[in-house]
Amino acid sequence: MKQTAIPFHFFRGGTSRGAYMRKSDLPEAHTLLAKVLTSAFGSGHPLNIDGIGGGASVTTKAAILSPSSEPDIDVDYFFAQVSVDECLVDFNPTCGNILAGVGPAAIEMGIVRACADETRVRIRAVNTGARVEAIVQTPGGIVRYDGDAAIDGVPGTAAPIVLHFMDIVGDVTGAMLPTGKARETINGIEVTCIDVAMPLCVARAEDFGLTGAETTEALDCNHTFFERMEPIRREAERRMGIGDVPTSVIPKFALVSSARHGGGFSARYFTPFHCHPSMAVTGAQCLAACALVPDSVAHGLMPLPSSPADIKIEHPMGTINVHVDFSRNAETLDIRSAGLGRTARLLARGELFIPASVWPGHGQVN
Repeated sequence: MKQTAIPFHFFRGGTSRGAYMRKSDLPEAHTLLAKVLTSAFGSGHPLNIDGIGGGASVTTKAAILSPSSEPDIDVDYFFAQVSVDECLVDFNPTCGNILAGVGPAAIEMGIVRACADETRVRIRAVNTGARVEAIVQTPGGIVRYDGDAAIDGVPGTAAPIVLHFMDIVGDVTGAMLPTGKARETINGIEVTCIDVAMPLCVARAEDFGLTGAETTEALDCNHTFFERMEPIRREAERRMGIGDVPTSVIPKFALVSSARHGGGFSARYFTPFHCHPSMAVTGAQCLAACALVPDSVAHGLMPLPSSPADIKIEHPMGTINVHVDFSRNAETLDIRSAGLGRTARLLARGELFIPASVWPGHGQVN
């Protein structure tokens, strides 16, 4: 069988893992690109046994990079969420954890030239239009991966990567509260439909008869919850103006509850058909904003802070801290930026292979 070779870097970005590739090494058309990615990751099998996926949504992700044509942007980052069990790819959302690896990957690929001590990489998230600045440690002009920064959900420590997110409000729907309401009822459950970095439908855990302290495994086995949640999520999708796309993973769904370990509040984030083992970066930003919105379902779970604020969200594997710069009055909330600290590590680089029958590539057939 002839195979097509595709150059790639394999990174852990935050609490996710995926393949980072150049746009020029892949097909342009999304239909064909989806076939290439599902083949590369081994979609359609729970273990992704015939590909590089890890059998979980947080390990079947792709970052497609290219030099940006915009004068104030260094690299364009196009995200693809590849399905584990089905041969499907969702190009609608973005991923903040995978984004943590974009700065190092852009430097490793030669898209961005490293500076002497630290390198500021200006990134455009193509899927949503958000702008992000990543500060990467580059002593001597080389990406540093070892360090003392720790993030819950990842063992050990690594060099810190600071992410500053701008233009994150209404990326997909055009408004922070796309339905015009801070709280509404869907199928008897009060929810907040909010779009900050990632469109979310947020509800209180207690309204589903849950404590909010459940483990990821317990929630994944709770079929009754998912049977109630999915129709609510789909109706939220319609109300938010996203459309009716059965294969889309947005809006995501989240449950909030009171904090138990000193954080601002606790949350469980769904991808959406499984509970995230920790917390998505984009989801954390949206949940932090939700807690600041008067009369949202998350409002009242923590004292309202002044700006800027560090909002600590508890998740199944620990906490994630979101630094939010905002202004607020009695009627409006303006989120100016949100920042997080992440880590990333280069795991492998070289070529991945797909059958040439899927795509013959640009002449790199073996």
